[in-house]
Amino acid sequence: MSSRMDNKSYLVQMNGNGVHSKTTVSAKSLNGTGVTGKGFHHVSVNGSLYPAKAKSRRQRWEVKPSEMAKNTLNPIRAIVDGMKLTPHPDKPMIALSIGDPTVFGNLPTDDAVLQAMKDAIDSQKYNGYAPSVGYLKSRQAVANFYSCPEAPLEAEDVILTSGCSQAIDLAIGVLCNPGDNILVPCPGFSLYKTLAVSMGIEVKLYNLLPEKSWEVDLQHMESLINERTSCIIITNPSNPCGSVFTKEHLQKILKVASKHCVPILADEIYSDMVFPGCSCPSLASLSSDVPILSCGGLAKRWLVPGWRMGWILIHDRNNIFGSEIRQGLVKLSQRILGACTVVQGALESILNNTPQSFYNNTISFLKSNSEICFSELSTVPGLTPIRPSGAMYLMVGIDMDHFPDFKNDVDFTERLVTEQSVFCLPASAFEYPNFFRIVVTVPEEMMVEACARIREFCQRYYRPRSCDSNDLDQ
Repeated sequence: MSSRMDNKSYLVQMNGNGVHSKTTVSAKSLNGTGVTGKGFHHVSVNGSLYPAKAKSRRQRWEVKPSEMAKNTLNPIRAIVDGMKLTPHPDKPMIALSIGDPTVFGNLPTDDAVLQAMKDAIDSQKYNGYAPSVGYLKSRQAVANFYSCPEAPLEAEDVILTSGCSQAIDLAIGVLCNPGDNILVPCPGFSLYKTLAVSMGIEVKLYNLLPEKSWEVDLQHMESLINERTSCIIITNPSNPCGSVFTKEHLQKILKVASKHCVPILADEIYSDMVFPGCSCPSLASLSSDVPILSCGGLAKRWLVPGWRMGWILIHDRNNIFGSEIRQGLVKLSQRILGACTVVQGALESILNNTPQSFYNNTISFLKSNSEICFSELSTVPGLTPIRPSGAMYLMVGIDMDHFPDFKNDVDFTERLVTEQSVFCLPASAFEYPNFFRIVVTVPEEMMVEACARIREFCQRYYRPRSCDSNDLDQ
């Protein structure tokens, strides 16, 4: 066979079924426009049959990032990357900053979860593409797991996603246009702003009240709503606060959303990770007229964040979302071809076969560590921890007036690393200065040691209020 290609042009035509077929014609059968008599466009294999067109061309390379890329900023990275984090050489580092429960190896997932994955792999059934919204069987398993009489679900109400973060991305994307605004909790998970701003969506921060266990400041929330408000984000249980809203408080939130006809994006990734004595009904189970997109996943409750399995539960009310929001979610899911198929294959077994004792043991550990942390830091002058009720976090207030050596919470936590090798995340990363967040998933002995180091650090730099000057004034 000659290495020289034939002087032929290949035609690409669409048949009635939208299937490509290929035929060949010689260059002579083409008219002067490069189009055959049948109107087929052709692509020349060698040599150009088209006259060169005089057109302007770039004089130099100039490749710039898109506006979306330039507008994408993770506040946590922006702050942490600018910190000078040099641990004390004589003290092993204790990182209380990472919201990954698997880091220290003390919280493994259950054997039943691992077995479900092994079975899915061994079956060889889940190596290909799934529908972009997920396998029907897997979606039905999620629907069955979360369905309740007050908020029933079917497979068609579930979209499987690559982690809860993609679920949030799709939910914001389907509800909002550039120029719209969304209401986001403060302090709150930084990804909401990262995603929204990159899409040209304004973020309005509504306050949570530390003195009320981080309940929503309902008046403040309502004051932010206008005609361009496209959704309210509610995080319950909360990252970074570790708070759990009561049924009564959730009903008040729904009342505000109902009054102004604004749908809710419910981030419920920590669903059911609540301490004994607390209840945590889903927002949808309490809603009679507010439509809700609930985002969740396997990451936290099943302790497998790296498996990237999330979902959106579509809780429509009075057909307000209708078919268009559903179709919009399907279309957006097609931008990335769905969640990991192997995990989808294991999903039904994971949901149905994980023993209750596994969930109970995880919660028991988190509660115990939270109590240790809260108890130890409550007696440290200048610090005000807020008792959590769920999730994996605890927020600690810093009375900066008592720590004049530090400019702010970033400076405080940076020096804590330098001197004590304890890394807590400054709450400026959550747009809530003069607090820091502690992750309570570390082994118990590390939690005790970290609290002791924080106490030592605070005792070194704590200064009483300058009441002496007030006495002089008198």
